[in-house]
Amino acid sequence: QDFADSIYQMVAQKFQELTDNFTSTHARHKTLAGIVMTKGLDIRQAQVIVLSSGTKCINGEYINDQGLAVNDCHAEIVARRAFVHFLYSQLELHLSKRREDWERSIFVRLKEGGYRLRENILFHLYVSTSPCGDARLHSPYEITADLNSSKHIVRKYRGHLRTKIESGEGTIPVRCHNAAQTWDGVLLGEQLITMSCTDKIARWNILGLQGALLSSFIEPMYLHSIIVGSLYHTGHLSRVMSHRIEDVGQLPASYRRNQLLLSGVSHAGARQPGKSPGFSVNWVLGSAELEVLNASTGKRSCGGPSRLCKHMFFTRWARLHGKLSTRVPSHGEMPSVYSEAKLVAQTYQSVKQQLFKAFQKAGLGTWVKKPPEQDQFLLT
Repeated sequence: QDFADSIYQMVAQKFQELTDNFTSTHARHKTLAGIVMTKGLDIRQAQVIVLSSGTKCINGEYINDQGLAVNDCHAEIVARRAFVHFLYSQLELHLSKRREDWERSIFVRLKEGGYRLRENILFHLYVSTSPCGDARLHSPYEITADLNSSKHIVRKYRGHLRTKIESGEGTIPVRCHNAAQTWDGVLLGEQLITMSCTDKIARWNILGLQGALLSSFIEPMYLHSIIVGSLYHTGHLSRVMSHRIEDVGQLPASYRRNQLLLSGVSHAGARQPGKSPGFSVNWVLGSAELEVLNASTGKRSCGGPSRLCKHMFFTRWARLHGKLSTRVPSHGEMPSVYSEAKLVAQTYQSVKQQLFKAFQKAGLGTWVKKPPEQDQFLLT
């Protein structure tokens, strides 16, 4: 418990520092998240590496076919993207000629090519409220989209995959038949569908947090623990995080069914009443200040792309691919299209399909994907 409380305090303190003692307009939030890195469980060497806030998703009319917009600005999801940014920076230390830079990196080179995390480094996600989706349904005060529904409906969809409501709050169970969204449909006003945070975290517990691109350089990176500020029900949360994916089957080397430690905090900050702000902030270790995104457009307030958008990550990946390819098992030619670059990590892709099949087999519904046009952009 002391450990969980210390993680929470570190995240809150860092957020306080970055928002001028909570006085900045961007200190307003409904959900705050952060990832803390420790060596073993020694809190004295702990470091906050990313922070984020937000509870909204992009409006369908702003979806972007050049990878320049962030689709999901819920705090936990932005925290994962900020973590990916951090992982790129750590790999980029290996591009340096200086030995001390490599030694500062959390990654060590593997003899057979590729990189893995140094021994004993652990990552802990703090999130101020239960993640949206099935985990929150069974918390004391979730407001679901179907307020007038009886307990019976909630029970019927227990463990079911759920999707966020565009420009609203709360989640609804996935509609089984329609897992494909179309680009023109969304632009013509169909609601853009985004999977709930609970479902995404369940996915990270199998695939890791690094995503497809980085999987061509590094082994999967898992969270050691999740610490939840309020709306906390251990039983439901752990059921949702791991028990739903018991039937995922045999996983290839370095992948696993990650068993997260779950914990609440003794004294969470007060719940923020009122409507959620329309912005989301992110901070990554090494950056001087918060980046502020308009959650409806998925871009910075000035209209520019976020440091966490797909295009930025693809650019960094391409640079690493060129420089590290001699140290990584052969990938062949550099793909010029983002969707093709994601396919380079074949094992990652096959584990992802295995996970989606396991959800379907368990009768929990079909994972809804974004229109494929979104990932068919070139590196500029």
